[in-house]
Amino acid sequence: MSTLQPPAENALEMIGNTPMLRVSKIDTGPCTLFLKLESQNPGGSIKDRIALSMIDAAEREGKIKPGGTLIEATAGNTGLGLALVAAQKGYKLTLVIPDKMSQEKIFHLRALGAEVVMTRSDVEKGHPEYYQDMALAIAAKTPNSFFVNQFGNAANPLAHETTTGPEIWKQMAYNVDAIVVGVGSGGTVTGLGRFFQSVSPDTEMVLADPEGSVLAEAVRTGTPAAEVGSWVVEGIGEDFIPDILDLSLVKKAYAISDQESLMTIRALLNKEAILAGTSSGTLIAAALRYCREQTTPKRVVSFVCDTGNKYLSKAYNDNWMIEQGFIKRTPRGDLRDLIIRRQKDRAVVTATPNDTLLAAYNRMKLYDISQLPVLDESGKLAGIIDEMDILLRVGDDPDRFSIKVSDVMTSKLETLPPTAGLRDLLPIFERGMVAIIADNDQFYGLITRIDMVNHLRAKLRDH
Repeated sequence: MSTLQPPAENALEMIGNTPMLRVSKIDTGPCTLFLKLESQNPGGSIKDRIALSMIDAAEREGKIKPGGTLIEATAGNTGLGLALVAAQKGYKLTLVIPDKMSQEKIFHLRALGAEVVMTRSDVEKGHPEYYQDMALAIAAKTPNSFFVNQFGNAANPLAHETTTGPEIWKQMAYNVDAIVVGVGSGGTVTGLGRFFQSVSPDTEMVLADPEGSVLAEAVRTGTPAAEVGSWVVEGIGEDFIPDILDLSLVKKAYAISDQESLMTIRALLNKEAILAGTSSGTLIAAALRYCREQTTPKRVVSFVCDTGNKYLSKAYNDNWMIEQGFIKRTPRGDLRDLIIRRQKDRAVVTATPNDTLLAAYNRMKLYDISQLPVLDESGKLAGIIDEMDILLRVGDDPDRFSIKVSDVMTSKLETLPPTAGLRDLLPIFERGMVAIIADNDQFYGLITRIDMVNHLRAKLRDH
């Protein structure tokens, strides 16, 4: 059993000393794979370590004064770590983040008091809306501010050299053959690489990189990939070589697809009961590849970089995974292939004729949708009700929310059979409606405009 720690005086004292888990229910080949659960930090990620280190260093060096503003560009959890530390130390914080960050992270940041500035994720360094360039510009015009600059801040790798590395070394009983890491800013690779060079030079540093990032190619050839791609996984992979990143410490690299990353963390939850974030999937997928390639037993360490609580609406949401093409269905060759939420899976949010308008409204609000199919007791499609139906009937009289759905719903329905063509959907969309797919009293589901766009995009991607 673990030894219980005495109560901490504040959240900052709880950063670090995270537990280690041996993977036991996933095939690791001849190796033993251990995961350091950085998700157990108070801010939910490994980035708590560097946030505390960088702010402490800025205080020691007089770069930030009481009441000052911290400014940073972040595509992942560094912002949450900085928000946690800033809130505890009394600093204001402005974060510039690309628009692919999960909503859960944005809600978390704002709840911690951070100002969030959203910018584009489809532009590269040198563009004024590139997140790092924008953060630097904001810092230049903000009095009593400190641009944290995780990509060039020496206190970033120092955090891992002085805390993460020694913890792993001790937890692993001073026996580590390989460590699989990723690059967000480069601090983990550089800090751990330096530490293990000093205590165990034979320990291999292995890079896990998302497909589209330039770093895996830089490890393999010495030159970053010429073309930068895009990837869904958050907080890992780069389109440049960060100043603090020392890739000479890395011996091997794997490029991991988004699909492999996301399916890996879903398997980790299913088999090991660990809820991990998307970048963890990239690391663990690379670690599993490395382990399975070995011909002799090795002790391998990787990370659960952050908690999966921040990705419930994405990686752990079947509908989102289907929309993005990461979960494949058997094609039917008709319009049923466009239906994301299928009635046969009970994935369609519906109402009954006897529901009240208030119940229908609450369901729309809960699931962030604007219309509900109405099914009778036998499961037959009886009608459809949307926000405008409710608004027109309720008007300015809240008591009318008690009216039954059957009194308001549209029962004269225009439906399309599954065998209809894609072009048959367009007139329905032009009228601002959703397409109801049904035949012989069987309701299959709804198709929206974005469902059709997703379908066409998937066909383009497959070709």
